[in-house]
Amino acid sequence: MTPPVVRIAMAGIALGLAVMIVSVAIVVGFKKEIRNKVIGFGTHIQLTNFDNNISFESKPIAVSDSLRQALEAKDGVRHIEVFATKPGMIKTEDNFQGIVLKGMDTDFDTTFFKKHLVEGYIPRIDPVKRSDDVLISRRIVNMLELQCGDSFFAYFFNEDAPSRVRKFRITGIYDTGFADYDKWFLLCDIKHIRLINGWDSDMASGVGVIVDDYNRLDELTEELYFSLIDKKDRLGNTYYVRSIKELSPMIFNWLSVLDSNVAVILILLIFVSGFTMISGLLIIILERTNMIGILKALGESNTGIRKIFLYVSFFLIAKGMFWGNVIGLSLCYLQSRFQWLKLDPETYYLDAAPIDRNLWTLLIINVCTLVVSMFMMIAPSYLITKIEPAKSIRYD
Repeated sequence: MTPPVVRIAMAGIALGLAVMIVSVAIVVGFKKEIRNKVIGFGTHIQLTNFDNNISFESKPIAVSDSLRQALEAKDGVRHIEVFATKPGMIKTEDNFQGIVLKGMDTDFDTTFFKKHLVEGYIPRIDPVKRSDDVLISRRIVNMLELQCGDSFFAYFFNEDAPSRVRKFRITGIYDTGFADYDKWFLLCDIKHIRLINGWDSDMASGVGVIVDDYNRLDELTEELYFSLIDKKDRLGNTYYVRSIKELSPMIFNWLSVLDSNVAVILILLIFVSGFTMISGLLIIILERTNMIGILKALGESNTGIRKIFLYVSFFLIAKGMFWGNVIGLSLCYLQSRFQWLKLDPETYYLDAAPIDRNLWTLLIINVCTLVVSMFMMIAPSYLITKIEPAKSIRYD
């Protein structure tokens, strides 16, 4: 064999596979990070008043114990939580900022915000006593020049009613890097929103549902929708069930476009690697024309000789794939460990390219690369059948 040809063929496979592994790891990791941030602010499924518009000024529903029990008993539901939202404005001596106050009850899952907590602590909700503590984003405190421990006044407006003012104290600061949400949301005791809106103690903007398996989200949303479509609360309100995909369609449509981009990248790289191997195999066959002629003269069949060269191709592809995995996984580890590849959080909602290392994804990429590359070797191996022993040996 000619060493340069072998090295070029293996390098083509190795680089192509390494780029595929890194590309898929980044895109899948990116999708998961963005998806988890949207879900962290809004849960997987929301049960609200059917008459609600898209704004955060919502009409309430009455959340009964029977409704809670029905949702918790649903197969695939991990957790439910009551929430309320209220738009308003923070005003300081030098600045002001529009906000959305999100009310937490005692059942609120704070896992997401604990992960992104940068200072202080998350407000503790008492079942009876109303708390004035709030969790605020670093983006808002920077704009208003506030800090943890400071107090501020927030103003809220109701139709046909005077404006309401509430004083809050900052006990915690979070930073998700998701600018579209960080610039709006404050977390507080839900009893504040009920008092501002004049709601009863069982009333809320909605119920958030967290599911066990994201892949079953559409199925569970549909099941909950049809199971509650003919139900009403004690106020006569009809329930409206929507998944986070329906609540944030622009973001999830944007993420779905990334799948098409990844598919195009993978197809192109697999075929580039395959054509590199085709070139290598053709050169190897041409340089071994004399040997092929001798084997045929000794009685070896075309099929047998083709198998020899396909075995050689398999060996080269496997060796290239080995180094491709080493390079690709090493780059993924270095990025996840040191985060050298930075992103603009204003555009991508993340400050560094995330990495998702999934064993099944890695296996699928390797198997597809091997199968496609070997399949592409079949055609050039037919060149062996065109070599005539008398002509190939004559010029030895």
